[in-house]
Amino acid sequence: MAASDWATKDFYKVLGVKKDASADEIKKAYRKLARDNHPDSNPGNAAAEERFKEISEAYAVLSSVDKRKEYDEQRSMFGQFRGNPGGGFGGRGGQPDFDVSDLFGGLFGGGGGRGRSRRPQPRKGDDLETEATMTFDQAVEGVTLPLRMTSDEACPTCHGTGAKPGTTPKVCTKCQGSGMQTGASGGVFAMTEPCDLCRGRGLIVEHPCDTCKGSGRAPSSRTLNVKVPAGVKDGQRIRLKGKGGKGENGGPNGDLFVVVHVEPHKLFGRKGDHLTITVPVTFDEAALGAQIQVPTLDGPPVRIKIPAGTPSGRTFRASGKGAGTKGDLLVTVEVQVPTELSDDERAAVEALRAARGSTSPRDDLFEAVS
Repeated sequence: MAASDWATKDFYKVLGVKKDASADEIKKAYRKLARDNHPDSNPGNAAAEERFKEISEAYAVLSSVDKRKEYDEQRSMFGQFRGNPGGGFGGRGGQPDFDVSDLFGGLFGGGGGRGRSRRPQPRKGDDLETEATMTFDQAVEGVTLPLRMTSDEACPTCHGTGAKPGTTPKVCTKCQGSGMQTGASGGVFAMTEPCDLCRGRGLIVEHPCDTCKGSGRAPSSRTLNVKVPAGVKDGQRIRLKGKGGKGENGGPNGDLFVVVHVEPHKLFGRKGDHLTITVPVTFDEAALGAQIQVPTLDGPPVRIKIPAGTPSGRTFRASGKGAGTKGDLLVTVEVQVPTELSDDERAAVEALRAARGSTSPRDDLFEAVS
């Protein structure tokens, strides 16, 4: 939406945060609300979809340092005008006789004085943010995901003009398209104020569009096929340049930021580009040495040599078997202690105990404190 409309909306209230909320607090509030109200989680729920659009609009402004600063300034100025019944705007009961949002449109939209044509300035589209969940395998190998996006864009019926198809807005004859007029203030200085004929817009829409009611903006849903690169990490934020909200008046599109959520794997973990796995080994394999087979994520098993005397928790590396072409597979062995023993196994363990004699691996502990 246009910046001129920000002043009439309380984005902090929409996200349920205080005005001095930090960037992390704003992001946390947005993610929770977006997850609860996302159209995919509420099919057919028009109220949830409308709420999702409000949340997305609020976050697009408050998550940007520059937009948030501009928004706060406009809200502050809006409060001053609304609380100043003697401000000289000629309204009844202390209220201005024009839409106050048009005042900000004149101030920030590049309007000029009488006789000068108003040229709307190009404006970059809003940056949007969404979330995507994928499997562990998809994150490692890369995937193309369809993402459904909902945003406020140029009305598809009137293409943003606000006028009914077949008609066009006319340049205001009073302000010559500037949206501003100069009137006497009763003092030394003349005061520039929004044009009372076009209400600061610079254009007259005689036949409003039936879809957008003359605003030129309408909700828009679209599906984007987003290519997620191989090796993406859980919580990573991917920027897709130019895939956000549509620009206005020839301005560039905003960017789309995708926050990735990766589902855990039942066997494998991640450590950078490397995959990790913990495998059990028996006591005799650790004590005497062995060669064991270990599964890989997307290929045949790999053989790992366990040297004699390997302690529990030691990690071995299988080169080139991790995430992507550079990652390795990090194999950590865990010596397994049987919970039940057969008669032969018990006899063997007792024989080992007898052969060990009175030596204990804890002897050094007592020597250290003596």
